[in-house]
Amino acid sequence: MEEYCFEVSQNVNQDHVFVLVIYDIVDNKVRNQLVKCLQGYGFRVQKSAFEAVISKKSYRKLLKELPAYIKGDDSIKVYKIIGSGQVTSFGKTMEIETENIIIV
Repeated sequence: MEEYCFEVSQNVNQDHVFVLVIYDIVDNKVRNQLVKCLQGYGFRVQKSAFEAVISKKSYRKLLKELPAYIKGDDSIKVYKIIGSGQVTSFGKTMEIETENIIIV
């Protein structure tokens, strides 16, 4: 079991939101294109789910991009969460890859 908390303030000074994107895309090519798009915003937490903490501007941009990936019975859901929350997950969890950046 894994448990973590997050805090995304609704304060005017905080211009970020927590976003959960889940999707069901039939076509492999389109699904792979969507994954590349979502990797630009956050990280994959399950095969068809991404999490991200992004600016409100990025959130609006994401919402404009997503309809291009929908065909037929496909679906994408975007959950915007403001405030605090807690996530408890069971079973296998995806490793979050972090990139170390060194400025010299």
